[in-house]
Amino acid sequence: QLPEDWDKEIPRFLPDEKGIATRVAGGRVLNALSRRIPNLIGGSADLNPSTKALLEQGGDFQFPEPPERQIQGTTGGGFGYGGLNIPFGVREHAMGGIINGMAYHGGLIPFGSTFLVFSDYLRPSFRLAALSGLHVIYVFTHDSVAVGEDGPTHQPVEHLAALRAIPGLLVLRPADANETAEAWKVAVNEKNRPVAIILSRQSLPVLDREKLADASGLNRGAYILAEPSSEPDIIFIATGSEVHIALKIKDMLSHWGINARVVSMPSWELFDEQHEEYRKKVLPEDIPKVSIEAGRTFGWHRYVCPGGIAIGIDHFGASAPGDELLVEFGFTAEEIALKTR
Repeated sequence: QLPEDWDKEIPRFLPDEKGIATRVAGGRVLNALSRRIPNLIGGSADLNPSTKALLEQGGDFQFPEPPERQIQGTTGGGFGYGGLNIPFGVREHAMGGIINGMAYHGGLIPFGSTFLVFSDYLRPSFRLAALSGLHVIYVFTHDSVAVGEDGPTHQPVEHLAALRAIPGLLVLRPADANETAEAWKVAVNEKNRPVAIILSRQSLPVLDREKLADASGLNRGAYILAEPSSEPDIIFIATGSEVHIALKIKDMLSHWGINARVVSMPSWELFDEQHEEYRKKVLPEDIPKVSIEAGRTFGWHRYVCPGGIAIGIDHFGASAPGDELLVEFGFTAEEIALKTR
């Protein structure tokens, strides 16, 4: 059971066009949670500086080196086990097995973190966690070709689709810092299934929630983020870093007399669990739809068809700055607006 007021210290992020990477926002939220939830424990596959999945006041599990002639684990000497940050090393598969084991034991909320492209190494652990209904949290950062110069070996393309294909795994890809905070709330509250939080390397605008819908809409998987002044002619569905692109498209189309609705869809799984009435309200069957996500289009047609378009990346990436790759692969408001006009 969670402590009273466990979410009291979670930050609220102010609107900011320059924004903040959701991995950075996620690190701040994680540390706010850890101050209230003492049994939150985990680490990364040797990527703490990048994924930001570090409990700053938590100390290191298993430290320091045992003094001479003292045996590891003995009373009064050896390694210490009071820390909350586990140095898993470059061993994603082992990390997955370890946090599964902690969840099986009970009493802890374990998390593990790495780049999204390396989630493949965790697949057997995902599957067992989902089969067993384990409360484990995965934090995957560097979530698209916007990773940039590291090239296609480090740019996830098929990975979101692969995660969504696992029955019983809840996948959350927040659009900004405040959706990231909501994603962490969901992840901590989920008692009977594993959760994967997907975060960006690059900074994303912190959306103005005075003008747009509240980020708590994440709890329903998808929600109407922005509505036109009259009935929508078209609906744009986007996740994560592509949501702010969809908002720009909406503004562009309005100058052409086209009314566009923008739906933020951080979680297919949560949306599919909503009542049919809500799902049809957000995505009416009689309005054309366009999905925008910097990854495989596999699976999106269930939401945009008939008559819709799924915009994505159905090929591997390339080595270039992230901004240049997004332009090269058609992820600009201008190109998508012209394509859907």
